Amino acid sequence: MTHHIDDILNVYFLGAGGIGMSALERYFLACGKAVAGYDRTETPLTRALSAEGAQLHYEDNPELIPAGFRDAASTLVVLTPAIPADHKEWEWFRQRGFVIKKRAEVLGLLTRSMKGLCVAGTHGKTTTTAMTAHLLHQSHVGCNAFLGGITKNYGTNYLFSKESPYVVIEADEYDRSFHHLRPFASVITSTDADHLDIYGTEEAYIEAFCHYSTLIQPGGALIVHTGLKLKPEPGEDVRLYSYGRADGDFHAESLRIGGGRIVFDLVSPIENVSDVELGVPVSVNIENGIAAMALAQLAGARADELRAAMATFGGVDRRFDFKIKRDDLVFLSDYAHHPEEIRQSILSVREVFAGRRLTAIFQPHLFTRTRDFYREFADSLSLLDEVILVDIYPAREKPLPGVTSQLIYDNLRPDMKRRLVHKEELPAIVQNERFDVLIVLGAGDVDDYVPELTQILLSR
Repeated sequence: MTHHIDDILNVYFLGAGGIGMSALERYFLACGKAVAGYDRTETPLTRALSAEGAQLHYEDNPELIPAGFRDAASTLVVLTPAIPADHKEWEWFRQRGFVIKKRAEVLGLLTRSMKGLCVAGTHGKTTTTAMTAHLLHQSHVGCNAFLGGITKNYGTNYLFSKESPYVVIEADEYDRSFHHLRPFASVITSTDADHLDIYGTEEAYIEAFCHYSTLIQPGGALIVHTGLKLKPEPGEDVRLYSYGRADGDFHAESLRIGGGRIVFDLVSPIENVSDVELGVPVSVNIENGIAAMALAQLAGARADELRAAMATFGGVDRRFDFKIKRDDLVFLSDYAHHPEEIRQSILSVREVFAGRRLTAIFQPHLFTRTRDFYREFADSLSLLDEVILVDIYPAREKPLPGVTSQLIYDNLRPDMKRRLVHKEELPAIVQNERFDVLIVLGAGDVDDYVPELTQILLSR
């Protein structure tokens, strides 16, 4: 049996503390549904959810499932992939025939009952999704949104609107979860092969995007970046648009870059928008912004609304996250952890702060990724004036013999200033040296030092 959203009274979350799960919990609470769930550990996020009305507990014990959630006819169970197969509560729900869905499937349900505006692609998803949500939220259209990161503007990964028919969703290709969606309109930003542990080959990866392009609803639209290998196959009643920095149906003209600012005019088949200023002025956001404005225009946002909202977009935590922006000192952190993302990140910062000395602190993420891409990492980091490498962040992995940050170090441009340090040494380094533009790169825990480093830099 499958539930329609309106028939569900109670929603139970297995893995309730996940960032993506929390947004769904907040949505269902706002819709007046009862919400409960399990997670392994209590965190600031689960405490906040409890305060907002979710009934959460931290012991895997079916007896702790609240009475209202023990009826299969009115309860939907939402599962995160991190829950082990022998989990007792999951087993309890399975044995009693409850409808159990993954987060992606629940987002898919929402795109069937609302108008989904989705952003898919290897790079740029989170920022473009957050921008789209900000543009619509600040316009007369409004929106609901499920984002992949915490937005600076709202301090959350989630926006709710009772009136708006639109829901903005980050369409994740990992594990093919975006195949559950039925978008009203979607952007595809890029199809650089990633997640080959799931897909095996680049062909299979691109084929997954091709299938995704067939899922757009009749009367909807697909907006694809120019120059992709992807040959989309939208249905016959779906409008197909292209976009790019300099070409495509949606593109930028009269680009003005420099002095830490980016301004351009949007050329659009719907309505041109002059003098768009980026709130987060890095060149990669020109394309993200064009894609977001295209989606927002399809939903009915006006030029004056878009111009105002683009200028106030504050970005996403850990994505080009500016901590200090002065004429004599710039400090930012960026989540880039793939060689191509790092290259784009460095080139973006170079373009806006032309002629300034650029230093990065880089923490590689995963032993396997370092083993597979250490030459590419070195090539990207060689675009800097100076690099400070710290030890590899293992995340879920065990060490691999011979795989350390030294592999990257040995392949850097030999004439550049470079060093290998332990992350514990960073505060002293930042205290004792002068930097011009300093960027912290990586997806690991080196980001935890950013508040301390910011204070050290500000107090000098």
